[in-house]
Amino acid sequence: MTPLGLPDTIQACLFDLDGVVTKTAVVHAAAWKETFDDFLRGRDGQRPFDKDADYDEYVDGRPRADGVRAFLESRGIHLPEGTPDDPPDAATVHGLGNRKNELLLEKIRTDGVEAYDGTLRYLEAVRAQGLRTAIVSSSANCRDVLRSIGAEHFFDVRIDGVVAAERHLPGKPHPDTFLAAAHDLGVEAAHAAVFEDALAGMDAGRAGHFGYVVGVDRVGQTDALYAHGADTVVQDLAELGGKE
Repeated sequence: MTPLGLPDTIQACLFDLDGVVTKTAVVHAAAWKETFDDFLRGRDGQRPFDKDADYDEYVDGRPRADGVRAFLESRGIHLPEGTPDDPPDAATVHGLGNRKNELLLEKIRTDGVEAYDGTLRYLEAVRAQGLRTAIVSSSANCRDVLRSIGAEHFFDVRIDGVVAAERHLPGKPHPDTFLAAAHDLGVEAAHAAVFEDALAGMDAGRAGHFGYVVGVDRVGQTDALYAHGADTVVQDLAELGGKE
């Protein structure tokens, strides 16, 4: 293993954004809960959205519309797809997704965005060792969030919700966005490491046959991260090393 805590065959590092680089996973969970609880309130017999269990299982790491579909399916609810331009009060898959994004942006504007210091130090070490880097996120707000924390310069490639839509790439748990990042970096998947906190991201790393998959456990789900394909699990990337 290298001083970065990675196999010496690794040439590139592919990082998820929410929960790995930024402390926005909890903000996403709160926005999802408010969105779904408002929607479910008018339906008899439906329990509220669980921002731990339901969030981890159905929406964490997935593109917004995929998260809406997965959660509603778990409750036996089917809505029209609608279109990406649906207003946030529309009773459609895209309408609910747009409502969640509206709430998320409100919370970010109000409270701001914080980065994980351990991740920023690790990124500096990765860059100093000459490894290439990519940010891989389902968020359409990825670039704005990176700019808000002054971290855009850490990444050679960005594959986010905007790029995925342009290229018609399915989101996590499919490996396509990570594979696209490796391709854009000029590195084979076997020589790239994935850094993820979401179970869907673990599944993507395993499905893509990446050289190393690092699970980042911010919420006490170490066993689940291993079960979904992590090679190692840390609570903070600083645990991997990065200092000579």
